[in-house]
Amino acid sequence: MNTQTNNKFDVRKLTGLALLTAIVVVLQLLTTAVARAGMFSFTIALVPIVVGAALYGWKSGAWLGFVFACLTLLDAGAFFAISIPGTIITCIVKGTMAGLMAGVMYKLIEKKNKFIAVLVAAIIAPIMNSGFFVLGCLLFFADFAKQLAGDTNVLVFILVGFVGINFFIELGVNLVLSPTIVKLIRIGKKTT
Repeated sequence: MNTQTNNKFDVRKLTGLALLTAIVVVLQLLTTAVARAGMFSFTIALVPIVVGAALYGWKSGAWLGFVFACLTLLDAGAFFAISIPGTIITCIVKGTMAGLMAGVMYKLIEKKNKFIAVLVAAIIAPIMNSGFFVLGCLLFFADFAKQLAGDTNVLVFILVGFVGINFFIELGVNLVLSPTIVKLIRIGKKTT
């Protein structure tokens, strides 16, 4: 009987994770095609990443972040011309860490307050995504950024020119949708 219950749970988790993976793919492809703010597209795919990380744990969050990261390579454009390995590393690390850390933070806080746990996870995902992007830019693309920056400080140029409003849009979307995320998590937890 216990094995049957575990198998049922695994199938539900696998099905939920597959559905969230599909949602991440669709949202990322859609936002890459139509949602631009500055040089890059912003994403709403962080929302299902946060949901998956909260529902199924940090490993699932890391998986969803990795899928998102692979898709961000489609929008990497000029970065590939500068450094293929740097582009791949930056994209994979930033997306994977966004999902992983959203799951870790949710788990650390959920027993005290589920809403705060979701809020922190929803905040940490875009921070990790943008933060690791900035680090990747400094590590792999600093010379390129210096050429574009001119007299402007390179870090300031990266923050304003490369990250810019995208971070605030992604953060805002996550925060606005946090109550919905909480409801989805409650529904998801009841069915498992």
